[in-house]
Amino acid sequence: MSDASVESFPTGPTDPSRRTWVAITCGAGAIGGVAVAVPFVSTFAPSERARAAGAPVQVDISAIKPGEKLTVEWRGKPVWIVRRTPEQVAALPKHDGELADPKSERKPGELTPAYARNEGRSIKPEYFVGVGICTHLGCSPSDRFATGAQPSLPDDWAGGFLCPCHGSTFDLAGRVFKNKPAPDNLEVPPHMYVSDTVLLIGEDKKA
Repeated sequence: MSDASVESFPTGPTDPSRRTWVAITCGAGAIGGVAVAVPFVSTFAPSERARAAGAPVQVDISAIKPGEKLTVEWRGKPVWIVRRTPEQVAALPKHDGELADPKSERKPGELTPAYARNEGRSIKPEYFVGVGICTHLGCSPSDRFATGAQPSLPDDWAGGFLCPCHGSTFDLAGRVFKNKPAPDNLEVPPHMYVSDTVLLIGEDKKA
């Protein structure tokens, strides 16, 4: 994996929500710069008019390798698509006792669709699709995919996300750990697979 990642979006007019999370993401990246960076690829966002209307976003996920993350924009929010390795999937149940809501029972209709109320909070075990906005105060968590002891993380860290603003931690299914400022798991947006390599975010009629 490379040591740095660059994410880009089309230039042009922006709405306030997009400016907010882009600015927060940049700030979080600066704070967490000492951590191991995880490569990811990005895709073009839909037109301003389509985004304002909340149009679904179609994403080609064929280029995402195990252990990588792709970030796209939907309704002015950053949406993460993480392709978990088999080892990462297998590790998810091992720390259920440390999580505040391991079965996603809080706000199930609001934060977790019925088809994602499982261990991986996903349709396909290897892919996690989540909104990259902390449920505490709306900051954008940083990737902490490397395992083991790291600054602000426990010695037995199994990989996940750290919100640099107030220290909330989430596993690789977006589930928040106990006794953290964030009250809930990360949101899983409506989504469905059009094919094995194409994901549609914002619609789940066939999920």
